[in-house]
Amino acid sequence: MFNINLRSISFRRVARAITALLLPVSLLAATPQWGSFLTPFAADSLWNARPVNPVFGDAVIPKSNYFPAVSTGAYSTGMFLSKAGDGPMIVQGPSGKPGVWDPDAEAFRTTVTVPHWPSKVIPASGADGHADIVDPVSGIIHSFWQLHQQDGKWVATQYAWTRLDGSGWGDPAHYFQGARAAGVPTSAGLVRKEEVNDSELLYRHALAMSLTFNGLSKSPAYIFPATSADNNAATTNSGLIPEGALLMLPPSYNTAQITNPALRKIAETLKTYGAYVVDRNYGTPFVIYVENGADFDLHKGGWNNAVANELDRIRSSLRQVVSTQLWVDGNNQPFVPQKKLNLLSMRGPWQGQNGPALGTYDTWSQAVVFPAAAQRMIQTNYSSRGLNAVLWAIPKSGDSFRLTVTSTGGAKLRLQVRNKAGAWLFDSGEMADSQSTTFSWPADDATIVVHAISGVGNTSSVKAELVNGGR
Repeated sequence: MFNINLRSISFRRVARAITALLLPVSLLAATPQWGSFLTPFAADSLWNARPVNPVFGDAVIPKSNYFPAVSTGAYSTGMFLSKAGDGPMIVQGPSGKPGVWDPDAEAFRTTVTVPHWPSKVIPASGADGHADIVDPVSGIIHSFWQLHQQDGKWVATQYAWTRLDGSGWGDPAHYFQGARAAGVPTSAGLVRKEEVNDSELLYRHALAMSLTFNGLSKSPAYIFPATSADNNAATTNSGLIPEGALLMLPPSYNTAQITNPALRKIAETLKTYGAYVVDRNYGTPFVIYVENGADFDLHKGGWNNAVANELDRIRSSLRQVVSTQLWVDGNNQPFVPQKKLNLLSMRGPWQGQNGPALGTYDTWSQAVVFPAAAQRMIQTNYSSRGLNAVLWAIPKSGDSFRLTVTSTGGAKLRLQVRNKAGAWLFDSGEMADSQSTTFSWPADDATIVVHAISGVGNTSSVKAELVNGGR
């Protein structure tokens, strides 16, 4: 994980001074429109931020079957911008499957309807079939795995989404927000078509990178800010670098000797922003992803030994960032990355306790939505899957938590905590919209029971945030 070694009492004053000293004039640029198609995610997203005075670990990306690569191609992706006038598209599951797998809901959805679908969507040609649909109307990036057309219909194996103006990473509740194994969209960290020939010295964001089996760690398989990893990591990985790791070139790395301008721009970016490990590949030490359709080819005119050798030199020089003095966001302002994020999901599975029907989990609102009814509907999730066990966010005994409810139409929520023996250790009681309560996590082995309670006479919805405030 990243650490900040700076006394909070003088954080802003010292941080601004360091920023002024360390930010090269060449990095100064007009403020981008954050949360847009060309510059996705918030200014303080780690994708748009850079570390100052990072400290590096010793692990080296090992060699493998092939040379490292920076490329478009079958396992990269495309970003496709929808407009308000674009019509909806229904995406269905592949033959033999009950629907499209939604890892946020942890359930198959019969179909997924994207409200605005661009006319020229072209998924990547590889087996992963990546494509990200960016909808600025809803503010959502729709991220697909194994998307393809079949008999004139769109079919996908998996669907996930993230906020266009968000962090670009999952939180412990909504832990899978894209088609990459780390739970991020394939557009995160992507070298964009519009950036390749923009005359800049570097890309002004962190890059997205995959490693192969001998580079990736089996335990932990991922670290903050990643919330997931390949599901067989523990049995197939043999390296030292987890997904979610930020890899950078040291400041001493000589980029002036790189004669290929496209590769030099990548190397400059790796010195300033780095690349996050978000996925696994087969046999390539590392791959940095470039948007499909970009005018980018490090080996134009045929194989280039000088480029291949420089890529291998980069491989041997990249190191994992293990701590940093501070972070600077996309607006050149110091900030502290937020690790205390929502832990509580309303995904279910739900069992009806009272009333004529069950409310349904809506992934886009992260809430249970109830139909109108003449009596209260009460449903309960006993499984504790509302609290996903993200490695870096598992509650510890004595931690202070704040529970805050958001509801409409008179809906309410009740949270209970019990130990493995079944003894009740905490009960929030029924909580309505905007109500909060703070409590200490009662035991390391505690599990939760969530009750969702509808309003009466109209449609209603309920969700909640459970945020760790520490000890």
